[in-house]
Amino acid sequence: MPSEANSRVLAGFLDYLRIEKGLARLSISAYTTDISQFAEFIDKRKRDLLNARRSDVREFLQQLFSKRVDGRSVGRKLSALRHLYRYLLLDDKIDHDPTLDIESPRQWKVLPKSLARDEIEATLAAPEALLSARQRDSKEAAALAARNRAMLELLYAGALRVSELVTATLEDVKLESGYMLVRGKGDKERIVPLGKPAQDALASYLADGRPVLAQMKARMPKKDGSSAVQSRNSPLLFIAAGGRKLTRQRIWQMVGQASAVSGRHASPHMLRHSCATHMVENGADLRTVQTILGHADISTTQIYTHLALDRLRSVYQKHHPRAKARSGSV
Repeated sequence: MPSEANSRVLAGFLDYLRIEKGLARLSISAYTTDISQFAEFIDKRKRDLLNARRSDVREFLQQLFSKRVDGRSVGRKLSALRHLYRYLLLDDKIDHDPTLDIESPRQWKVLPKSLARDEIEATLAAPEALLSARQRDSKEAAALAARNRAMLELLYAGALRVSELVTATLEDVKLESGYMLVRGKGDKERIVPLGKPAQDALASYLADGRPVLAQMKARMPKKDGSSAVQSRNSPLLFIAAGGRKLTRQRIWQMVGQASAVSGRHASPHMLRHSCATHMVENGADLRTVQTILGHADISTTQIYTHLALDRLRSVYQKHHPRAKARSGSV
């Protein structure tokens, strides 16, 4: 329940809606629910409706998104708050509107989850780390570990989608030049540079892992994550036993198992987002990130803009003489 102070503000606003605006009972009930929810949110911050800040409104809406409230419902709650603060402003009960200039929730995008640097390192090293002492002497187990390590490296280093990884062919990889041709959505092609760890993992897989997998017999076709078609001369880059095609589900399962080593459960898409996040944090411009991710429109890449702004702010505070905290007093 809202505090006594917030209840008084809400009661006055509801009277205004009922008497002056002539709203129906159901409409007033919806306003009551939405504003009461915000009032309880700022109660926890030791503030009330009359001194709420713009940051309170934004974080309230962000919390709704994090709880998977749909955009239409969030938009309705923001509209209710705008009507409340317009009423309070016109009635001289406040001198500023905390909902001013807050964009429509339809324009909001929640930043996808990503792994921290140490979590990425643990995840990439997991295929070898998960091998038992007995498995280390098995060519088949070592081949699977080499394949999984190479796939993880590509998902992170090249920000590949699962569909792009599954359909990648041997001809797409140009190890000597340090890049890979990726076929993305709508058959659009892009060139993705590969760092040395990814190149090394791929080289090891192609030399020692893939040939073993191609010669392996698929004993349990319904459980090894591959399709039913067997071809030891498959043109695909990543294969299951006997040269069969890997399924998307198998890759999701493999990433989940590898990421569990770090204490986090990750999806292939989280590795893709981790790549973009870490690039922006290290100063990459959005156009470069857009190219690597294969986004048709940079507006999709702008979901990472706040990371660039955070880095800009931290660099500014570290290097600008007027931004540094001063020691001592005058």
